[in-house]
Amino acid sequence: MAEGYLRRFAADRFEVHSAGIDPKGLNPLAVEAMRETGVDISAHRSKDVREFLTTPFQYVITVCSKARGKCPIFPATTKSLHWDIPDPAAATGTHDEKLAAFRRARDEIITHIEHEFGHESGAQHAS
Repeated sequence: MAEGYLRRFAADRFEVHSAGIDPKGLNPLAVEAMRETGVDISAHRSKDVREFLTTPFQYVITVCSKARGKCPIFPATTKSLHWDIPDPAAATGTHDEKLAAFRRARDEIITHIEHEFGHESGAQHAS
């Protein structure tokens, strides 16, 4: 979700990549929650962070405590950010209850992106 929104919000300023420490595939609820904001991530794929170990990044952003503790070090990174957002994929209950968890995560991600990158300029890399 973060990749999709950051691409929409700042594609003119960032080359955006997203990856996980234990990718499980694109969650249909993430697609549904993002579609509600006009962002289509249905063509995205779940990637492993190891694909990017040699890629230099201006920013590396982790979005949950599990990822923060296991994320590899990217030596060329200028700035590391951590946004502790509960993993919506861990939500239980009905479809609507699970979707609500994805909406909360999406809204937190959007708030962080707009706060952190609302004033940036110049081409950068973010992950």
